[in-house]
Amino acid sequence: MRNLLITIQYDGKNFRGWQIQKNGVTVQEVFQNALTEVVGEYSDLKGCSRTDSGVHANMYCISVRIKHPIPPERLKAALNRWLPSSVVCLDCKEAEDDFHARYCCKSKQYIYKIWNSDTRNPFLDGYALFYRYKLDEEILNRAAQAYVGSHDFTSFCTKDKREMGDMTRNVKMFSVKRDGDLVTMTVEADGFLYNMVRIMVGTLLEIAQGKIAPDAIADIIEKKDRSFAGATARACGLYLNKVNY
Repeated sequence: MRNLLITIQYDGKNFRGWQIQKNGVTVQEVFQNALTEVVGEYSDLKGCSRTDSGVHANMYCISVRIKHPIPPERLKAALNRWLPSSVVCLDCKEAEDDFHARYCCKSKQYIYKIWNSDTRNPFLDGYALFYRYKLDEEILNRAAQAYVGSHDFTSFCTKDKREMGDMTRNVKMFSVKRDGDLVTMTVEADGFLYNMVRIMVGTLLEIAQGKIAPDAIADIIEKKDRSFAGATARACGLYLNKVNY
C-alpha cells in the first residue's frame, strides 16, 4: 500500500462541507468518486479539516492509501479529468507511511473576506460577506491581538458532540487588513474548534457595531462561556487558506 498526500482547492458554495453526509453533496464525496474512477478501488480518505457547508479552501490536504501503481503526476491529471469544475487537484506526492493529513498538521491558516461597501459586489456573492457599515480595520486589528496566544477558546466554539476534552488552542497570529473595499481577516493556529474562526469574526463585527467593547476579548476568553462572544459570521467569507506540516 502506498500513502499519498494530495492537495486540492475547492469552491465550497454548492457543497455541504467536506465530510460525507446524507443530506447533500460534499467535497469528500465527489473526490472519493473521482479517485475510485481512476484507481478502480475504494480508498479511505483522511482530510486535514472538517470545513462546513459553504466554506471554501485555497489549500486542502488529503492523505490516502492506494494499491494502484499510477505515478503521482498522472494521478493528479486523471483526478482533474473526473473532478467537477468546482474542485481541482493541485498536487500529488508520495508520503511517509505514518503520515496523516489531520494529525500531522502543525498549523492551519484561515482567511475571512468581507466586502465592506454600501453596494453589493455581484461577483463576490457566496465568496465574501457583504457588510455595508463602515469598518475601522485598525481598531479591529488591535482588538484581535487579544486572540493571540494559548487560550481556552470555549467562548468561541459552537458546542456539539465533536468537541470533547481540551479546548485550548494556540493562536499564532491574527490580522485585519483592508484593500479598497475588501477587508480580510487572517488567523493561524495549531488547531481550531467548531465554528471558532466564524465566532471570532462575528465578535469583531459586534465590536465594530459598538455592541462589544474593543478591549473585551480577553475577558470573553476568560469567561469560557459562548453567550458572551458575538454571533457566528456567515460561512460564505471563510477560506481554509494554508496547511502547514
